Amino acid sequence: MTRFAKLDPGAIASGLARDTEAFCRYWFPNGRKVGNFWQMADVTGARGRSLAVRLKAHGGRQAGKWVDHATGEYGDLLDLLQHQLEPVAYPDLLRQATDYLGEAPVMPNDGPSRDEPAAVSNRQAAGRRLFSYGGPINNTLAEAYLRGRGIARFGPALAFHRGVYLRAEDGTRLEIPALLAAITDNAGRVTGCSRVFLNFETGSLADIEAPKRVLGRLHGNGVRFGKWANCTDLLVGEGLENTLSVGTALPSAALVSCLTANHLAAFNYPSSIQRLWIARDNDKTGARAAFRLADRADADGIEPVVLTPERNDFNLDLAECGVTELRRRLVALIDAQASEHDLWPS
Repeated sequence: MTRFAKLDPGAIASGLARDTEAFCRYWFPNGRKVGNFWQMADVTGARGRSLAVRLKAHGGRQAGKWVDHATGEYGDLLDLLQHQLEPVAYPDLLRQATDYLGEAPVMPNDGPSRDEPAAVSNRQAAGRRLFSYGGPINNTLAEAYLRGRGIARFGPALAFHRGVYLRAEDGTRLEIPALLAAITDNAGRVTGCSRVFLNFETGSLADIEAPKRVLGRLHGNGVRFGKWANCTDLLVGEGLENTLSVGTALPSAALVSCLTANHLAAFNYPSSIQRLWIARDNDKTGARAAFRLADRADADGIEPVVLTPERNDFNLDLAECGVTELRRRLVALIDAQASEHDLWPS
């Protein structure tokens, strides 16, 4: 098994600082913007003015740096995130940070940093280009992987590539087959590409560090299925497989997979939405993300409905109880709010 370089805290902190204001608004919504700073009481994010985070680089001082003038404590955005998530093990902190960024694990020694807007644009262009290199998933390892998990809901947002390049720890380049998924915004523009690396021999996830990665911009966006444009009812979920499991049981539903819990919470729903169906995972992270999104939708006059699986996630429900039973249970949950057949006919 080939292992990849460990996550680089310095590079991750720099990645978080690419858009410091978005980071602060997401993780510390009780603070407020004052000039070039995000102000709050302390590292808990309570309303106040003692702690200031620099939003943009200025006069040789870096964006993302902060100081608490009451205590003298200071640091970068990764330090702030650790305070927000504590208690959390440091490796888990780094992984949650990369989940928020929606990027592949950051490798050290990547060379000098580029101009940030150009870097973001280049990553999106690279994601679009990678997805365009993929072909249909029919009769491929990607289709076998999804069907092996009980999934029968596909679409043009999915593609297969026989050999996506990865860099190994020793610097050599590997070619690994991957299920690709186009990440799009509400206008349908491709902003990135999700990669699910697969093991050619077993048909399961590749035996590498972080077999699921994103290239491009995921924050606020997602992988879309069905007739989502101008729809009034939209179902959003976390992982690609879990969202497609719900889609397998509800084959006409308009779906968006946000790929991670953090990005589910940050999803930018279309203006046409009247009801937002949120398929969460059955854990604390999933609950926090779902209810954060639901609260935001409710404040915008959109009716949120949170759907919770019986097991850890909806893919396990599908695998263990079958599509008929999963559909029956989902219909029962949906019928408590409205007629499922009026919303998403078979």
